[in-house]
Amino acid sequence: MKRVIVLLMLVVVTGGWADELRVAISTEPPGLDPTTHAAGVIKLLLHHNVYECLVQFDAQAGIHGQLATAWEVSEDGTEYTFHLREGVRFHDGTPCDAEAVRRSFLRTMDPETGHPNRVFYEVIENVLADDPSTVRFVLKEPYAPFLALLALGDSVIVPAHRDDLARHPMGTGPYRFVERRPADRLILVRNEHYYEEGLPKVERLVFRFIPDPSAQLAALRAGDVDLVAEVTPEIAYALQADARFRVISGPSNLVQLLAIHNARPPLDQLEVRQAIAHAIDRRAIIEQVFFGFGTPIGSHLTPAVPYYVDMTGLYPHDPRQARELLQQAGVGLPLRLRMILPGYPQHVRTGELIAAQLAAVGFEVRIELVDFSTWMDRVFGQADYDLTVIAHHGRADPALMLTGYSAERPDYYFRRGWISAELDALLEEGAITVDPARRASIYARIQEILAEDVVNYFIQDMDAILALRAGVYGVEVFPIYVLDFTRVAIE
Repeated sequence: MKRVIVLLMLVVVTGGWADELRVAISTEPPGLDPTTHAAGVIKLLLHHNVYECLVQFDAQAGIHGQLATAWEVSEDGTEYTFHLREGVRFHDGTPCDAEAVRRSFLRTMDPETGHPNRVFYEVIENVLADDPSTVRFVLKEPYAPFLALLALGDSVIVPAHRDDLARHPMGTGPYRFVERRPADRLILVRNEHYYEEGLPKVERLVFRFIPDPSAQLAALRAGDVDLVAEVTPEIAYALQADARFRVISGPSNLVQLLAIHNARPPLDQLEVRQAIAHAIDRRAIIEQVFFGFGTPIGSHLTPAVPYYVDMTGLYPHDPRQARELLQQAGVGLPLRLRMILPGYPQHVRTGELIAAQLAAVGFEVRIELVDFSTWMDRVFGQADYDLTVIAHHGRADPALMLTGYSAERPDYYFRRGWISAELDALLEEGAITVDPARRASIYARIQEILAEDVVNYFIQDMDAILALRAGVYGVEVFPIYVLDFTRVAIE
């Protein structure tokens, strides 16, 4: 199946302002503050549209200014000085100056705030407002991915004086929040004071929560929505021959994996995890569940990230070898496990196929379906699972993608029960090493360790697939988990 590899951004090609762009989304965000909740769908909808960062990724995943127009780095790599756009304001009219940026990061770094990735910012020693348009970060040590960190949805600048961001998001972006109707829609409108003249082109942006793929397809065909984000492969297949619509796709740097609770017997035995790896056929998953819209991976990095190494050949699909490993492990058969699956259709179908593949070698997997909020509480929060299928958002630097395996996060849901002093040391070194050759060596070994120990079973880099009606221009796919509607033009 032919795929178009493009960038997940929306840019103007033609057309003028339109009254409304309606976008179907499968999952409703559990909250609206990406700095206090780990759910990626919050960043998908609000990063770039409502919230912005000091810097952002461009079409080639390079970094350029967003709220900052320029920056300098000290010779020893421990100070970053940013010069801010003049006159930018939050949606409530308060200035987004150096002091506001400083307070936003202090809030992010405060344990009381509950930032889900606060560990990212532990390298920061201090944040200083040198003058109203200059903010300076002092780091404890050189940190190679610092600029990439500042471009993530985790690093959006928020008005620290607001305590209602989970209900009323407020940033500096091209759209401002108007209303959320639970189980129905999220409504944004054009920020008439946006600092880029003439943007955005759309007056009103409506995200409709439609979890069922067939209902998404029906809404698109009926004209109730203009675009379906995170399209299932079935919808993509059904629409490819219809001239009224377009389907675009490309690698999204989204790591789909089978997470394994390494602390729970018998999953604490390497032979059992190796048996799982040999039992699963990732290529069959990509073809049967995703119609070919995906790239096989064997570690927690994807080809979109520097220093990726292909580890997919380490444990080839081999049911006979899987059965022999279970015999070596001395476990009774059938080996009963519980797989908790969130409400994403693609993860449910992946989990069902994996359960069937595991059953063929002696496992008995009981599947339990839960909504995403329950999954976040039970699996991500409490590690109450044996197996689960989920996708982790890729980031532009391997140091940022691999933080879930670090020694600083011993209770991370897929790290519990698994310890590697070698990996801990390598992760620390990789974060501060700027020499490309040494970094390549570090991250090659890290990928070997994760693959060899089957900490998780890595399936694929899932394609981002979008379906849109004719007349919506410039939709492209970019390997970071974001929908940017700043420059969309529709007829």
